[in-house]
Amino acid sequence: MDINRIFSALEKVMLPLAAKISAQRHIMAIRDGFISVMPFMIIGSFVLIFAYPPFSEQNNFFIARGWLYIAAEYKQQLLTPYNMTMGIMSVYICPAIGYALARHYRMEALNTALLSLVAFLLVCSPLTDGVMSASYLGGSGIFTAIIVAVSVTEISYWLHKHNIGIRLPEQVPDNIRKSFNQLIPLSLILLLLFPISLAVQSLSGMLIPQAIMDLFSPLLSASDSLPAVIIAVLICHILWFAGIHGANIVGGFLQAFWLTNLGLNQMNIAGGQAAENIFVEPFWSFFVTLGGSGATIGLVLLYLRSKSAHLRAIGKISLVPSLFNINEPVIFGSPIVMNTLFFIPFTLTPMVNAIIAWFAIKYGLVAHIISLAPWTSPGPIGAAWATGWDINAALLVVLLTLSSALIYYPFYKLYERSLLAAETVSGE
Repeated sequence: MDINRIFSALEKVMLPLAAKISAQRHIMAIRDGFISVMPFMIIGSFVLIFAYPPFSEQNNFFIARGWLYIAAEYKQQLLTPYNMTMGIMSVYICPAIGYALARHYRMEALNTALLSLVAFLLVCSPLTDGVMSASYLGGSGIFTAIIVAVSVTEISYWLHKHNIGIRLPEQVPDNIRKSFNQLIPLSLILLLLFPISLAVQSLSGMLIPQAIMDLFSPLLSASDSLPAVIIAVLICHILWFAGIHGANIVGGFLQAFWLTNLGLNQMNIAGGQAAENIFVEPFWSFFVTLGGSGATIGLVLLYLRSKSAHLRAIGKISLVPSLFNINEPVIFGSPIVMNTLFFIPFTLTPMVNAIIAWFAIKYGLVAHIISLAPWTSPGPIGAAWATGWDINAALLVVLLTLSSALIYYPFYKLYERSLLAAETVSGE
């Protein structure tokens, strides 16, 4: 079968499906909720590095000695910003998702967000002997935060749609009427969730978030595996090749797993243990899709020396964005989308990157990711930042850039030859 027919068939099946998935209101709300709290995650992650310096105890360099001393002497104080951000990330994620979903339904978003937060704290951090536990307010509470936010908003929407609420006279100020309208949703949520929480505790001896984490643990373990990375890369890039922003769709699904894995790594570091999880968002951004989806940084560098005027121009336009992991200019300018010549390197390069980076981290050649660096950080800086300023992470980025160029090279030369032939004809 002609390869163009294969892609045409894939386009007919995948385009409508991907469009529906990307526009699904719950997925959009979860994605928007994660995006809105990302600054808290980045700052919290960055602070963690100050408390755990990237130096060995035997380092005698005066800056290292001073940093190690301050970190040991004031560790609890240095960890406070982390504890108030990444340490309780689910406290921010839950109301953010509720807010985003309520806005989709054109409801009172702030009130719905507060309802989501109350419900989340009710099931995740009940008061015991005057103390609220933070055990499930961080990464281990993310799945509960998603479930609670969506459930609470859907209950509120059902009541709103059926006009069930307290109706006060028009003379009552608008903000007071809106506030009283939350009494019935709040009462219903408490009546539903609180007995369920008590029942789960009585039957299993666990809080709801612990039970959910136990339920999701096989899926979580599977998500932090090389096959999971390969499948995610393949789906993402097939979608991209069909002209769909695959990173948005795949990233939306993986975000909860990425943040959970990062939260567990940071909990291990804060507890004096080694980080264990590999598949975290910076792994995707700085190792797998270096320079943007398709790991096209190597291709852009090849374009800069191309004999083709078209490719040379695309290389010049794309270079700076690619350094910040933005590669729409090269994807659509080449074009790579629906260009069968580039399908193999576009999907193969990030897979090779993933395999190399996976084993480099697995066998200790590169440190585990413990910090959430902005995905727009230049590759070597972002990789070093995310791994606690491990210089080997930056060197790995350089190696992967060379690998990217090598994989793209034969396909680039074929494409360049075809363009040169066309440019020669047009020049005549």
